[in-house]
Amino acid sequence: MTATLSPPAAASRARVRTPRRRGRSLPYLAYLLPGAVLFVLVIGYPLVTNVYISLFSWRGGLAPLTWVGLDNYTELWHDAAFWTSFQNSIAMIVAMVLVPTVVGLLLAAVLFDYLGRRFGTRVASVLRATYYLPQILPVAVAGVLWNWILNAQTGALNELLRALGVASPPNWLGDPSTALPSVMLVLIWVQIGYPVVIFMAALQRVDPELYEAAELDGAGWWRRFRAITIPQIRPETFVVTLTCTVAALKVFGPIYVLTRGGPESSTLVPSYYSYLNFFDKSRVGYGAAVATVLTVVIVVVAVVILALQSRAERAEEVGR
Repeated sequence: MTATLSPPAAASRARVRTPRRRGRSLPYLAYLLPGAVLFVLVIGYPLVTNVYISLFSWRGGLAPLTWVGLDNYTELWHDAAFWTSFQNSIAMIVAMVLVPTVVGLLLAAVLFDYLGRRFGTRVASVLRATYYLPQILPVAVAGVLWNWILNAQTGALNELLRALGVASPPNWLGDPSTALPSVMLVLIWVQIGYPVVIFMAALQRVDPELYEAAELDGAGWWRRFRAITIPQIRPETFVVTLTCTVAALKVFGPIYVLTRGGPESSTLVPSYYSYLNFFDKSRVGYGAAVATVLTVVIVVVAVVILALQSRAERAEEVGR
């Protein structure tokens, strides 16, 4: 005969086990403590300080802080340069997210499913490393390289155009009509290797029998790509989209090296506009307000992408 514990006895037994479980969890909390401390020091404290400074008018240094409340944010609402910077961020998303993700997915599929089979994995690995090379170059080195290529007077591109008979080649980085497309081209070149590496790693876990079965059924490369490759690497697609979107919204280095936001604010982005107010204009509070709004936008975009990923995963589970 089995004895049954009454509710009070069961509750008493649970109370006895609770301290032991708490004792066991303490070592795990100790492992989390360094990361929590670093998060507070590197992210939490600077973020709170930035929001605090955005509520003041401050010229930096030893100058006094003057409380202005939400005046900096009100001024942002009517600031044409601020809105121009966010419009240019859309172009940055196209250059750093849409084009690299689509082209990187196609390149990874070709390298893995076609060139890897026909010429061996070594050829595919060499090409993958070649595509990824711009990612490991310092921003300053890449900027010097592209300034040499796009220079209006002595640049390699304009010298080639003159050799082909073009009398007046464009001023690629000095003309408002060509500066933004030129910067976008540079960003595509820099960013394209990242999705290629991620997608090729994702394709390694796809069951090769799926491709073999589809090939035996007469499916061509494009049909295998649509029916097998894209659905199988959907989680990595969300990762690439999220990380590249965040990078596009806060891009700074290439803009600083290539154009400094010009000409005529044609390549101005929020991060550089914040820097401009911080240091060149000595409007620290206003620059902090720009940085705060940019942070909020990045967090909102990240939450939306993560929500879409969770929704897609739930729909996939229901479909199974």
